[in-house]
Amino acid sequence: MTYVITTACIDVKDGACMKACPVDCIYIGGRMMYIHPTECIDCGLCLSVCPVDAIYEDHDIPERFRDFVAVNAEFFGPAVTGWGDPGGAMAKGPSPLDHPAVAAHPIQKKT
Repeated sequence: MTYVITTACIDVKDGACMKACPVDCIYIGGRMMYIHPTECIDCGLCLSVCPVDAIYEDHDIPERFRDFVAVNAEFFGPAVTGWGDPGGAMAKGPSPLDHPAVAAHPIQKKT
C-alpha cells in the first residue's frame, strides 16, 4: 500500500504533506506534489495534514482518481523525470516537470 496525491493538489502544492512525511517520499513537481510509491511507508501522516484533501490510500481511492495511482508512479519513470528510486526528496529538490496528465489539466484557481 501507498498513498497517492490527486487533482486537488494541482496548482496548490501546500507542502504540509512534505513536512509531515517521516521518510521524505513526497516530491515537488511543476504543478503538484507526487508520492514515490516504493518509498512510502503507509504511515498516513501526509493524509492527516493535507489542507485540500488531495491524498488517498491507493486501495481506497475514489474511482474518479484511480488514474493518479499511475500518475504518481510514472512521475519518477523515464517518460517524465527519469529519477527512478531517488531515495528522498530533499536530495532531489523540485522538478519543473509534471506527468502529462497533470500538465494537461486545466489551471485551478487558488482559494
